[in-house]
Amino acid sequence: MYVKTALGAASFAALIATGALAESHSKELTIAIVNNGHMINMQKVAEAYTEETGVALNWVSLEEGVLREQVTSDTATGGGQYDVINIGMQEAPIWGAAGWIEPLNFGDDYDMDDMLPAIRNGLSHDGTLYAAPFYGESSMVMYRKDLTDAAGVEIKDNDSWENIKTAAAAIHDPDNGVYGICLRGKPGWGDNMAFLTAMVNSYGGAWFDADMKPTIDTEAWQNAISFYVDLLGTYGPPGSEGNSFNEILALYNEGKCGMWIDATIAASFLTVDGVAYAQSPNAGNPVGANWLWAWAMAVPAGTPNADQAKDFIEWATSKEYIQAVANHPDFGWASVPTGTRSSTYAYPEFQEVAKFAAAEMAAIESAAPEATDMKPYVGVQFAAIPEFPEVGSAVAQEMAAALSGAKSVDEALEDSQEAADAIMREAGYY
Repeated sequence: MYVKTALGAASFAALIATGALAESHSKELTIAIVNNGHMINMQKVAEAYTEETGVALNWVSLEEGVLREQVTSDTATGGGQYDVINIGMQEAPIWGAAGWIEPLNFGDDYDMDDMLPAIRNGLSHDGTLYAAPFYGESSMVMYRKDLTDAAGVEIKDNDSWENIKTAAAAIHDPDNGVYGICLRGKPGWGDNMAFLTAMVNSYGGAWFDADMKPTIDTEAWQNAISFYVDLLGTYGPPGSEGNSFNEILALYNEGKCGMWIDATIAASFLTVDGVAYAQSPNAGNPVGANWLWAWAMAVPAGTPNADQAKDFIEWATSKEYIQAVANHPDFGWASVPTGTRSSTYAYPEFQEVAKFAAAEMAAIESAAPEATDMKPYVGVQFAAIPEFPEVGSAVAQEMAAALSGAKSVDEALEDSQEAADAIMREAGYY
């Protein structure tokens, strides 16, 4: 039963007539979400869903790293704490194959073919969708063109890292509260390692070789991490080892970041004037190095409210939901979640307010998550294997230590290689 709210279609009276409301009136769904802007907005938009269906929505909003830990633990053990969970492309195919989450099949009105192929494929296993995307993203450069113009520097699509450093130096003005560049430094496989894995890829590196042995002790990692530590340590804000997406978004909107390389979805929430966009920097990787991700919704296996959970997900990831946000008095077209459906980018109203739309679409469509000779696993800023969260989290702590100065880059890379090797050996890869 896919319930379209008044923001989409069927009326409150019709629900009463069919008995759907009576069936669901006493039900409640507990939904675990990441505390990003679009997810926070959903809580207000979904008030109409509760009003029409009678399904109460209990929201558990968590910081990204905490969400991953809690959702993974609860889902893997069948804890039953949540009816709907936020997960992404790293987890969805693996958890689907393991039977941890329910397959998703929606009605014809949902228009599965409208979903961007790269996003749909990344959330599927053997052609079955296991998590429906709420918003999708790649990565790109977001920079203050007023500052680069004043400094006489230019940022190009797929620019060199050296030119990024030159631009950061030119616009760096800490005496006036402006830092040349802001980048993730907070430890986590989806925090600092999302950016750093993409950066290592751009230098021709990877997490593992063809035998799935860690390759963190290679020249590509050494070059990338050394450059990152120098770049952010010299031209970034103090305390960068504690900054992830939300912290940098706040800094950017306070006018303190001249440049930011991160998720394309950030562009929806930038409030400063004069922002321009460029495709992610590359140090020579022929397939590029911009990442691919979606925050999606899934139903843990075993929840007694599986049918109602799927109904909610179908509504929350539909074309009707996009319209609901666009028509909401507190939001509008500038606030619709992006990166999931082709139809969103076709609306003239969206094109008018989303100056980043073309850059975002280009980044998503050019992302290359497939395995290659250089990278023998699926994933750009992650590796689609069950052990990766443990490996990525261990290395993330070492990279934060290098950024803070607690360890040298050489020490952090050596310790990272040792930790990753122990995890992969224990898992039986070699």
